[in-house]
Amino acid sequence: MMVYAEPRVVMVIRTNRDFRGHHMRLGISGAALAVLVGCSPAFEEDTAAPLTWPEPRAGVVEDRFADLALSCVHQEYPNKISHVLQSDEDARPPSELYPAFYGCYDWHSSVHGHWLLTRILATDPETPMRPAIEAALAQSFTDQNIAGEVAYYVQGGRRSFERPYGLAWFLQLIAELDESEGSLQREWRETLRPLETEIVAQIEDWLPNLAYPIRLGTHAQTAFAFGLMIDYARRVENTEFETLVVEKVRTFHLADVDCPLAYEPSGEDFLSPCLMEADLMRRILPPAEFADWLSSFLPQIPEDGSTDWLAPGVVFDASDGKLVHLDGLNLSRAWALEGMAAGLPEGDPRQASLLASAAEHTQTGIASVSDEHYSGSHWLGSFATYLTTQRGL
Repeated sequence: MMVYAEPRVVMVIRTNRDFRGHHMRLGISGAALAVLVGCSPAFEEDTAAPLTWPEPRAGVVEDRFADLALSCVHQEYPNKISHVLQSDEDARPPSELYPAFYGCYDWHSSVHGHWLLTRILATDPETPMRPAIEAALAQSFTDQNIAGEVAYYVQGGRRSFERPYGLAWFLQLIAELDESEGSLQREWRETLRPLETEIVAQIEDWLPNLAYPIRLGTHAQTAFAFGLMIDYARRVENTEFETLVVEKVRTFHLADVDCPLAYEPSGEDFLSPCLMEADLMRRILPPAEFADWLSSFLPQIPEDGSTDWLAPGVVFDASDGKLVHLDGLNLSRAWALEGMAAGLPEGDPRQASLLASAAEHTQTGIASVSDEHYSGSHWLGSFATYLTTQRGL
């Protein structure tokens, strides 16, 4: 991590010219901000107070992850929008398209960056970053912002927007807030409910028409998304939604055998098609049944505690936004392996190799999470937090 000479500051700076709402969001030190604002009449402060937080505590990896999320959830640029233009009016900056989730390079990364912050509040209530986290979430989770998100989402031509990956992460965010007893979290959970309602309705409309699973190692993969959707449905006790997803999972995957793990990873994967499917199936099958299913699906899992059956992915250029996906693959593999081990009956001889491989992938994956390149820093902290806080378990 970078060592900061003073507390982190993120402030919105706008030019005096309007530019239809265009603005810059800069993460800069307090001293640099004073120089910039004091010496340049072309800039003026936003009315919002600057957001500050302490340096990450030594040895607390989740502090590093929170630092990354705080730095990007309100950083608008660079930005890669997933946006279908219906007219000239649709050519607008991200913060006007998605008033709550415009930061962290893209909508889904912004969503799971916000999830990361809510997760830290739940797992580390005494974190010194709590004031900054609460302020950042409060800035995003307003009735007006969520109304803007809903208005965007329900417009024609956007039925496939962020489906299924970003939508699944949004439901994970809802589950996190729903689980909390904190007054702010309960308030935010209600604020986000209108968007939750629309997203669930869209998924319910989509699933009956989905004829085949999507077995990619990137955003379109259905196995990972279905796992988060099931976790959400169980948390909020939406049994109809859970049943719909579980029945689709059983139809797609119950008869699957001999997953070609040797073909993984592809060069831009951040999700393992084989391991994510196994982590999904342990959610819906009793341990004994899951053990039998796994024997047919991944017969190559050793029983001697070895790790040479699954080598971590290698990244040669972490500044490349596609190649750095493999850093995320190591993290998501680790949590999938832990989930598979947890889903087996106690004493199953494959658990040792699953957990040993999970530990190896964890070590490699956590070491890759840094603020050196925005290509990774805007999202890897969420994957790391999901792993280290054992959210999937």
